[in-house]
Amino acid sequence: MTSCSLDVVAIGDAIVDVIATCDDAFLVARGLRKGSMQLLDTDAADDLYSAMGVAREMSGGSAANSMAGVAALGGRAAFIGQVASDQLGEIFTHDMRALGVRFDTPPIGDDLPTGRCLILVTPDAQRTMNTSPGASHELTVAALDEDLIRSAAVTFLEGYLWGPEKPREAMLHAARLAHDAGRKVAFTLSESLCIAGRREGVLGMIDGGVVDILFANEDEALLLAGTDDIETALAALRPKVETLVVTCGADGALAMRGPDRVTVSAAPVDKVVDTTGAGDLFAAGFLTAHSRGHGLERCLEAGAQAAAEIISHFGARPEADLKQLVRL
Repeated sequence: MTSCSLDVVAIGDAIVDVIATCDDAFLVARGLRKGSMQLLDTDAADDLYSAMGVAREMSGGSAANSMAGVAALGGRAAFIGQVASDQLGEIFTHDMRALGVRFDTPPIGDDLPTGRCLILVTPDAQRTMNTSPGASHELTVAALDEDLIRSAAVTFLEGYLWGPEKPREAMLHAARLAHDAGRKVAFTLSESLCIAGRREGVLGMIDGGVVDILFANEDEALLLAGTDDIETALAALRPKVETLVVTCGADGALAMRGPDRVTVSAAPVDKVVDTTGAGDLFAAGFLTAHSRGHGLERCLEAGAQAAAEIISHFGARPEADLKQLVRL
């Protein structure tokens, strides 16, 4: 096995986040369930966007956020995702490269726009995400940089892309490339919506040995395991992967590998402002520490520290110096 020139390469949605605050009444009036994620077509996204208040726009997407975190932590990160030949695609490309993340996926024609996620943040810091995937769901096997995948210690796959056929096939192909090169594959379940209706397919993929490191929150783990008891879920999922990582919100996180089970508390934060990207930055901290050869406890701590920074302000990109804060 050759040495790795990258710590992590991620494959995921190339999305521009549009973030605005709102009250609970706004969500109720538009039939939106607080804290959820739903998919919108282009027309519905245009309608919601016009009703939102003053908003901030920045490149986003779950795995892209994670790669921004890896780069901020001093890691070597790359991202593969599909944008269109439009203004939002240019914004996404510029932002990722400016953050130190390698991003070279060629844009496609503008028949579909670059994806966007309309994020509504209520006063309790909960985020309600409304995603119009656009071009991001057109990612194909042909768009993959195979040498890039072979050069990364970990290939990180985003659950949001598991549903549509084209990117699913691209992710499976990338996993084969990574394993053939002796690398690891990580998968994040992303959101309960990604599992609902696709549980058997996700389980089949995991049972097929595609995933080495599985990230989930408690709700996702329960849904995937088909139980309402977290210990039962952990017992069911633990044998399926080399490393199981479960985040537990304010209660911290745990990781299981072989006979080992490690838990850490959530890192302290003065005020929770916006939970957008908490799981993304947790994965960034964990994977960066993993790439440095740290054990489970330090990987969990790094994830918790990165997540704590991100929930202390609006947006899913670090504002503090993560490299100094986490010190891997």
